[in-house]
Amino acid sequence: MSATLTYVIKFVGNMNEAVRFHVSQLGLQLRFESPEWTEFDTGSTVLALHAASKEHPPGTCQLGFSVSNADAFCAERAAAGVKIVSAPVDLHGLRIAKLRDSDGAEFSVSSGS
Repeated sequence: MSATLTYVIKFVGNMNEAVRFHVSQLGLQLRFESPEWTEFDTGSTVLALHAASKEHPPGTCQLGFSVSNADAFCAERAAAGVKIVSAPVDLHGLRIAKLRDSDGAEFSVSSGS
C-alpha cells in the first residue's frame, strides 16, 4: 500500500505574521484561516500552518500522507517495525494516525473514515 503526500504542515510561532508572509511575500492563495490552523492552495499538496507548541517548535515541519486505509497501513508498518505514535482515530471526517520515520520525525497518514 503506497502513500501520497497531501499536506506539509509548518509549525509557526505567530499565525498572523506567518499568514501575512506567505500571502504577501510568496503570493500563496489562502484556502482557510484560523488562529490554530491555516491552509493555502499550492497544487496537489496543501501547505498548512499550525500553531507551534513545546512538542512542535516554530519552524519545524511535519508531512501528511493519504493512504487508502489508515488502519491497514499502520498494521503493515507496525509489523515491519515502524513506530506508531498514535493509532488511527476519527478526526475531522478522516481516519488519522501518527508514525515516526527512520530519523524519528513524526508524520501522519489519513484515509476517509
